Amino acid sequence: MFYRRPAYFQLAQAAWDINVVVTLRLVRLASGSALAQREVQRMVVEKGLTFVEAQCTASARLMAGVGIAGATRSATDVYRRKVGTNRRRLVR
Repeated sequence: MFYRRPAYFQLAQAAWDINVVVTLRLVRLASGSALAQREVQRMVVEKGLTFVEAQCTASARLMAGVGIAGATRSATDVYRRKVGTNRRRLVR
Protein backbone atom coordinates (compact mmCIF):
# COMPACT_ATOMS: atom_id res chain seq x y z
CA MET A 1 0.00 0.00 0.00
CA PHE A 2 1.25 3.48 -0.86
CA TYR A 3 1.78 5.73 2.15
CA ARG A 4 1.15 9.42 1.61
CA ARG A 5 2.58 11.74 4.24
CA PRO A 6 0.07 13.91 6.11
CA ALA A 7 -0.69 17.27 4.55
CA TYR A 8 0.86 19.22 7.42
CA PHE A 9 4.14 17.33 6.98
CA GLN A 10 4.14 18.01 3.25
CA LEU A 11 3.48 21.70 3.91
CA ALA A 12 6.28 21.90 6.46
CA GLN A 13 8.71 20.18 4.09
CA ALA A 14 7.75 22.51 1.24
CA ALA A 15 8.17 25.56 3.49
CA TRP A 16 11.62 24.36 4.56
CA ASP A 17 12.67 23.65 0.97
CA ILE A 18 11.46 27.09 -0.17
CA ASN A 19 13.51 28.79 2.56
CA VAL A 20 16.60 26.80 1.63
CA VAL A 21 16.22 27.57 -2.09
CA VAL A 22 15.69 31.30 -1.50
CA THR A 23 18.72 31.48 0.82
CA LEU A 24 21.01 29.58 -1.52
CA ARG A 25 19.89 31.59 -4.52
CA LEU A 26 20.50 34.87 -2.70
CA VAL A 27 23.99 33.74 -1.76
CA ARG A 28 24.66 32.77 -5.35
CA LEU A 29 23.27 36.06 -6.69
CA ALA A 30 25.33 38.07 -4.21
CA SER A 31 28.49 36.64 -5.75
CA GLY A 32 27.76 38.52 -8.98
CA SER A 33 29.55 35.89 -11.03
CA ALA A 34 28.60 34.34 -14.35
CA LEU A 35 27.02 31.55 -12.30
CA ALA A 36 24.77 34.18 -10.70
CA GLN A 37 23.70 35.44 -14.13
CA ARG A 38 22.81 31.92 -15.24
CA GLU A 39 20.84 31.40 -12.04
CA VAL A 40 18.79 34.55 -12.69
CA GLN A 41 18.00 33.42 -16.22
CA ARG A 42 17.12 29.96 -14.97
CA MET A 43 14.80 31.36 -12.29
CA VAL A 44 12.83 33.52 -14.72
CA VAL A 45 12.33 30.76 -17.28
CA GLU A 46 11.62 28.14 -14.64
CA LYS A 47 8.92 30.19 -12.93
CA GLY A 48 6.98 30.62 -16.16
CA LEU A 49 7.28 26.98 -17.17
CA THR A 50 6.32 25.74 -13.71
CA PHE A 51 3.25 27.98 -13.65
CA VAL A 52 2.10 26.64 -17.04
CA GLU A 53 2.76 23.04 -15.98
CA ALA A 54 0.81 23.47 -12.74
CA GLN A 55 -2.13 25.08 -14.56
CA CYS A 56 -2.21 22.34 -17.21
CA THR A 57 -2.03 19.65 -14.56
CA ALA A 58 -4.84 21.22 -12.55
CA SER A 59 -6.99 21.67 -15.67
CA ALA A 60 -6.47 18.06 -16.71
CA ARG A 61 -7.42 16.85 -13.22
CA LEU A 62 -10.55 19.02 -13.25
CA MET A 63 -11.56 17.62 -16.63
CA ALA A 64 -10.98 14.13 -15.26
CA GLY A 65 -13.55 14.90 -12.58
CA VAL A 66 -11.42 14.81 -9.43
CA GLY A 67 -12.79 18.13 -8.17
CA ILE A 68 -11.15 21.32 -7.02
CA ALA A 69 -9.35 19.73 -4.06
CA GLY A 70 -7.71 17.11 -6.27
CA ALA A 71 -6.77 19.68 -8.90
CA THR A 72 -5.28 21.96 -6.26
CA ARG A 73 -3.28 19.09 -4.77
CA SER A 74 -1.95 18.18 -8.23
CA ALA A 75 -0.89 21.76 -8.97
CA THR A 76 0.74 22.04 -5.55
CA ASP A 77 2.60 18.78 -6.17
CA VAL A 78 4.15 20.33 -9.30
CA TYR A 79 5.48 23.28 -7.28
CA ARG A 80 6.73 21.06 -4.45
CA ARG A 81 8.56 18.80 -6.89
CA LYS A 82 10.26 21.76 -8.61
CA VAL A 83 11.29 23.34 -5.30
CA GLY A 84 12.71 20.00 -4.12
CA THR A 85 14.67 19.65 -7.35
CA ASN A 86 16.09 23.15 -6.95
CA ARG A 87 17.04 22.49 -3.33
CA ARG A 88 18.95 19.35 -4.28
CA ARG A 89 20.67 21.12 -7.17
CA LEU A 90 21.71 24.18 -5.14
CA VAL A 91 22.94 22.21 -2.12
CA ARG A 92 25.48 20.30 -4.24
